[in-house]
Amino acid sequence: MAQAKGRADGILLVTIFGLVVFGIIMVGSASSVLGEQFRGGDAFYFLKHQSIYGLLVGIIAFLIGFYTPYHKLRKIAVPAIIIALILLVMVFIPGLKIVSGGSARWIGVGPITLQPSELAKLGFILYLAALLEKKGSEIKDFKKSVVPFLVITSVISLLIILQPDIGTLFTITAIGISMMFSAGIRIRHLAFIGLGGIAAFSVLISTAHYRLARLFVYLHPELDPQGIGYQINQALLAVGTGGLWGLGFGRSRQKYSYLPEPAGDSIFAVIAEELGFIRVVILLLAFAVIIYRGYKIAEAAPDMFGRLLATGITSWILVQAFVNMASVMAITPLTGIPLPFISYGGSALIALLFVSGVLLNISKYTSK
Repeated sequence: MAQAKGRADGILLVTIFGLVVFGIIMVGSASSVLGEQFRGGDAFYFLKHQSIYGLLVGIIAFLIGFYTPYHKLRKIAVPAIIIALILLVMVFIPGLKIVSGGSARWIGVGPITLQPSELAKLGFILYLAALLEKKGSEIKDFKKSVVPFLVITSVISLLIILQPDIGTLFTITAIGISMMFSAGIRIRHLAFIGLGGIAAFSVLISTAHYRLARLFVYLHPELDPQGIGYQINQALLAVGTGGLWGLGFGRSRQKYSYLPEPAGDSIFAVIAEELGFIRVVILLLAFAVIIYRGYKIAEAAPDMFGRLLATGITSWILVQAFVNMASVMAITPLTGIPLPFISYGGSALIALLFVSGVLLNISKYTSK
C-alpha cells in the first residue's frame, strides 16, 4: 500500500479554488436578471443557492476526497456505479423527475434537486479505474478488457441518451477512452472503440430532428437567427461584443432574457461579454494549469489505480471545459453542458470538488 510522500500540489489547489471563487462571482452577475424576474425580485437568489447548496456542500465533499487515502476508494467502486445507475433510472420516474427544455436530467424531492449524470461520471471513473487495474496484463486481451468496458459504457450511455443529454454522453465516452489508453490498451482495440463511437454518434444525430438541426446551425449559424439558431447567435453576439477588455463586470446585455441559461451552460458567453478577450485568456490558462498538473500527477502516481483515477478526473475537466467553451463559440455543435467549477449547478460543483480532492490526494503520494 502506497504511503504519502509529501504535501499536495499547492499550485493545483490554488488554481482550482481560484476558479471556484471566480465561478461564484460570475454566477452572481449572470443570474441577477433571472433572480429579479423569476425569484420574487431577489437578484441574489441563484448566487445564494450556489453558495449554500453547491459551494458549502462541495467543500465538505472536497475534504472527504482530500483526506481519504485514494486507494480506499477501490472498495466503493462497485457500489458507486450501482448507485449511479439507479439515479440515472430515477430521472424517468413520475413524481421524481424534473423536465426542463424537453429533457429529463434532474430528480427532485421538495427543494432538493440532483443531476444524476454528474454523479454518474464519478461512479464511472471509480468503477473503470478499479476494473482496469484488476485486469493487469489482461488489458491487451479484447474479450477480457474491451468487452467489459463496452458493456458498462453502453448501459450508462443508453440511460443518458434517453434523457437525452448528448454532451454528457460525449464526455463520459471520452473519459473512458482516455482511461483505457492510460491503462495500456492495444492501439487497434482503441481504434475499434473510437470508430464504433463515431458510428454511434452519427446514428444518434441522424435519427433525431433537433440534433440534425443543431448540426445544420453549426455549419450555417447565420441561418434562422430567430429560430433554431437563436441561442448560438446570441452567444456569438455576446462573445463578440466583449472585445479585448469587455463591457465591465455586471454589464452584460445578453443576460437580459436574450441568452438562454446565462448562469448555466451559457455562462462563458457572459464572461467573454463582461470581461473581454484578455481576461478570457487568463481563464483558459487556469484550465491549462489544471490539465497539465492533473496529467503530471497521473504520470507520477505510485500505482495503476491512482494513475487511472487521475487520468479520468483530469480528462473529465478537460473535455467538459472544451465542449462548453467550443460550443458557445460555434467551434463545435451546440450542446448543453456546464463549464467546470463555474456554471450554476450544485450537483456539478459538488462532484467536481470531490474529485478535485481525490486528485490532490493522489498528488501527496507522487514523487515530486
